[in-house]
Amino acid sequence: MNIKELHQAALKAQSKSYAPYSKFYVGAAIIDEHGIIHVGCNIENASYPVGCCAEQSAVSQMIINGGQTIKHILIVGKSGEACSPCGACRQIIFEHGDELTQIHLQSSETQFSSHNISDLLPSAFDGSKLDK
Repeated sequence: MNIKELHQAALKAQSKSYAPYSKFYVGAAIIDEHGIIHVGCNIENASYPVGCCAEQSAVSQMIINGGQTIKHILIVGKSGEACSPCGACRQIIFEHGDELTQIHLQSSETQFSSHNISDLLPSAFDGSKLDK
C-alpha cells in the first residue's frame, strides 16, 4: 500500500467536497481487495444533517466499481487535525472491511495515525451473525 498515493487521492476528492454550510471539507480514499483506489467527498445539503460523508461516498464508489472489501481507508479533513470517522461511517467501514482493515487519519502534512477498525468500533454490531 502506497500511503502517499492514497493521500493524494483523498486530497483530490476533498477538493470536490460540497460543504457550503459547515465549511468542513472531507475527502476519503479506499484501497480495496484488488488494490484499486476509490474516492469520496462529503456532500451537504440545506436539510442539515441530511447529506453524505466522504467515507460513505467512497464506499459507494467502491461497491459500484466492483470492490467488496476495504483494506485501507485514508481520511483527510481540516489541515493539521485528524478527522476520525463518525459512528455511522465506522459501522459502514466495519461492514465493508474485515479484521485487518486499516483506517489512516492525517494528523499533519506528513504524519498519519493508523487504526484497526476494531479499535475505533469495539463491540461492533455484526449483522452477518443474524439468523436469516
